[in-house]
Amino acid sequence: MRKYLFSAGFALLVAATSASITVITPPAFASQIKYVVNNVPITTGDIQHRAAFLRLQRKKGDAAEEMIEQTLRVAEARRLGIRISDAQVDAAYQRFATTNKMQLKQLDGVMAQSGVGKEHFKEFIRSQMAWNQALTARHRSKSGGALSEQDVVRRMLDNGGTKPTAMEYMLQQVIFVVPAAERSATLSKRKREADAMRARFNSCNTSREFAKGLIDVTVRDLGRILAPQLPPDWADQIKATKVGGATPTRETDRGVEFIGICSSREVSDDKAAQMVFQSEGSSGKDADELSNKYVEELRKKARIVER
Repeated sequence: MRKYLFSAGFALLVAATSASITVITPPAFASQIKYVVNNVPITTGDIQHRAAFLRLQRKKGDAAEEMIEQTLRVAEARRLGIRISDAQVDAAYQRFATTNKMQLKQLDGVMAQSGVGKEHFKEFIRSQMAWNQALTARHRSKSGGALSEQDVVRRMLDNGGTKPTAMEYMLQQVIFVVPAAERSATLSKRKREADAMRARFNSCNTSREFAKGLIDVTVRDLGRILAPQLPPDWADQIKATKVGGATPTRETDRGVEFIGICSSREVSDDKAAQMVFQSEGSSGKDADELSNKYVEELRKKARIVER
């Protein structure tokens, strides 16, 4: 499914805001319970933070309704067993800052100055990441997990009889393991080690040799993966990396990781056609409609009480 995170306009607005930021005391918001959604409280403070978030994005919207829907989405993701770790959220927050050429302190400042607050923004990130996974699971269950052979043939005929192509990647994953109990003490050191190995990476054939002298480093061959099957968190970086290179390192719940690109080629077999058509059928307008219908179903079943 299409990733629901941040609009380009919001990114540019945040970047522009950071250029002229001054240090001020963030607004102090009240924190009285305004709604209870399936026993989960939403406070007036939550709503005020969301209203500030809408202003920062220059978007119209109902802050209270957005918080109600976010609460429903998070609860549904939790019901499905979807958990987004703090490490994943922090990594996404860092990537947002990096993409907009900001230091973390600058982004923290923008969030404080605008009245959003970095914790509110991080919870928004967590909810969007979880909802994206919930939508993917929903789409698969609705479509039976894959297009049928007849569907593929029909779409090929609609496409003028041309079978679509997809890039096929041979990938290798390198993980510098950081146990949860040691994370605060060793993560920075492990990040430096991972960056050093990534800088030397020039082939999947040599990575295990590089890892031999290092402690708690796992090298995994991921095999051949078609572009539509790439993990959403890694897809853009993998596509932007040349064969023989490696993606930038990332902090994950396992430690610090990067992906090596062993090889890539364009393929147009039946599997590729199926995946391309499946991907096309689960993006854009279709994804928005699926999301809206899903939320509406959740609202009908929910117990929403206004205090």
